[in-house]
Amino acid sequence: MSNDRQAPLIEPPRLRTEEERHATRLELFFDLAYVLVVAELAHSFAGHLDFGGAVTFAGLLVVTWWSWVTTTLYANRFDTNDVIYRIAKLAMTGAVVGMAASAQGASGPDGARFAACYLATRVILLLLYARAYRHVPDARRTIGIYLTGGGVAAVLWAASIPLEGTPRYVLWAAGILIEAAAPLVATRLGDDVPLHLDHMPERFGLFVILVLGESIASLATGVHDAHWSGSSVVAAAVAFCAVAALWWVYFDLGGAAGKRELIEDSDEDEESGVVDAYIYGHLPLIVGLAIAAVGIEQFVVHPAGELDSAGRWALHGGVALFLVGVAVVMMGTSGRLRSAWPWPAAVIPAVAALGFFESLKPVLAVGAVTLILVATVLAGIYEQRRGALRTTET
Repeated sequence: MSNDRQAPLIEPPRLRTEEERHATRLELFFDLAYVLVVAELAHSFAGHLDFGGAVTFAGLLVVTWWSWVTTTLYANRFDTNDVIYRIAKLAMTGAVVGMAASAQGASGPDGARFAACYLATRVILLLLYARAYRHVPDARRTIGIYLTGGGVAAVLWAASIPLEGTPRYVLWAAGILIEAAAPLVATRLGDDVPLHLDHMPERFGLFVILVLGESIASLATGVHDAHWSGSSVVAAAVAFCAVAALWWVYFDLGGAAGKRELIEDSDEDEESGVVDAYIYGHLPLIVGLAIAAVGIEQFVVHPAGELDSAGRWALHGGVALFLVGVAVVMMGTSGRLRSAWPWPAAVIPAVAALGFFESLKPVLAVGAVTLILVATVLAGIYEQRRGALRTTET
């Protein structure tokens, strides 16, 4: 007879930052809904390749990313995986699917639906925090800050639903800014409640993988849309090397350096700001990856010409922004500006400058980006081997 005990169906929230933890199957299932949102936003951006389309794409991606981050921060501290939490997380997953279904029209006719679905994720998260407030008295000041920020943001998002145009988007932006300020305030004025510093890099790394997956999907879509022309296949093969280099830069070099600093800070003052730097540094990194994925598809579809400037800048600007994010994570977690110089900051201007060479054929332009990224990986490995870049496996 087995002596294994079944986990209780109802288990009140508790701080789990001292336990050994990994991403759960529920968290992985939850992330799948965000894949849909990013894919829908990317598809919309690909159909509106201009400055306005880029701003809309980046703005909605920030909303999507922040929805994921806030939920992840709660789970990092208080996830007990009981029935109540599972039902809440599954309901939130359904709301995110609704965000995906309305994403392409979020800046137009489906804006109210998108706002309502996002609001649903906020209400569920507020209920989870209210439950934690009741059961974890040692964290009530911190939880109170999150409840205040999330509650004000929820009111703003609710108020935006009947509105249209600029007033709606102003309320969205205000809601996100207020929510984004809550973790910063909690770091300085909260109960010094720690985060699980092994679980967090794993979760953020999984989200990076999901966005990198958009680049892989763009390669396949580009080759298909170009009807497997020889030049598109060559461009796709070269671009795949660029995507692989982006993976290497984050997971084996820059991201691994940030994770090492994050873990080493676990025994230091929680008010050091290292965790905040790690979290917020991922914003330009994620947005850059997503923009680059759209650019990759354009380069594969138009390898020999007819690529407008917006498509060109999507790749070059996206990769440059990704590298900026990597540098911010490295500098923020180490507290030293020189930690990202010369690697990887020195190559950022070179990648961005390629966007000005409009006469360069797309297949040659993507080849130049790939060469720069491969050189960046090699330089990072050199820095790693000689001890100037201290990393840990992510």
